[in-house]
Amino acid sequence: LLSAYVDDLSNWYVRRSRRRFWAGDASALATLHECLYVVTLLMAPFTPFVTERVWQDLFAATSDELPDSVHLAAWPVVDDSLVDDTLAEQMGLVRRLVELGRAARATSSVRTRQPLGRALVAAPGWDDLPDALRAEVADELNTGELLALGDVAEAHLVEVSVKANFRALGKRFGKGTPPVAEAIAAADGAELVAALRGHGTATVVVDGEPVALTEDEVVVTETPKAGWAVASDGGETLALDLELTPQLRLAGLARETVRTLQEARKASGLAVSDRITVAWAADDPELATALRAHGGQVAAEVLATSFDEAAAAEGWSHDEDLGLRFSLARA
Repeated sequence: LLSAYVDDLSNWYVRRSRRRFWAGDASALATLHECLYVVTLLMAPFTPFVTERVWQDLFAATSDELPDSVHLAAWPVVDDSLVDDTLAEQMGLVRRLVELGRAARATSSVRTRQPLGRALVAAPGWDDLPDALRAEVADELNTGELLALGDVAEAHLVEVSVKANFRALGKRFGKGTPPVAEAIAAADGAELVAALRGHGTATVVVDGEPVALTEDEVVVTETPKAGWAVASDGGETLALDLELTPQLRLAGLARETVRTLQEARKASGLAVSDRITVAWAADDPELATALRAHGGQVAAEVLATSFDEAAAAEGWSHDEDLGLRFSLARA
């Protein structure tokens, strides 16, 4: 439980709240402080030395009211009034949809940093999800718009085919397996799969008699239609529209520039919060157009106080893949 909690805190809350931390958002910082305080207490019996160091650096040094050691501190007390089950369920849905989106991205040739125009969602609870949480999904998946799958003309994004699982059917039907397999092959694949996923069983007619089938007795193959990447799991589906407009291509180049500059910041030994100045020149006219259009966004992402196009000079860095020449310095 502690391991899962630390993973949630680090790989979700902290990552999703980076902009709030950079802006000095008091609520975000107070929440993180509380989370670290409680997890330090809970981990103390298992990792006594690490948690003592954290306690000394982060808590004891900033408060005269706390004990000198984490091992002298009182055990946390649960306050059930702070638990919001609805919010927890909704955030669980958000994270599952994000994972589906990542899985869909992985099956396509489109880079994660390339913005997409829209994603389509089919999932129980999606209609009740607040706009703020939908925005988290859109931002994580780098998509401009999120729509319910049933609200668009391209609702059928996957070609479904079904065939018999002869090994599973043979255990139940023996020599009577072939006619059952023929009935499965002749069935409407989409309807059969919908019944299996909705009810756990589906019915086919064999020699005039209904025969109930289970999910392990049917092999389902789903092939996304051209121009889409689709992932499904547990009755939830997310589809990404892979069509790239000129505007999306420019936004993608801007995102790649952010990546390059962030790596340069790190290599230069700059602190995460350091502000910088950037001068740039582009080998590719399309990249130049992208940076002129999205310069403000790039500057905000890399904490640049200035982001100026200039003639490349000797000693500038060069990203050959992107075609970007640049110089950055602490502001």
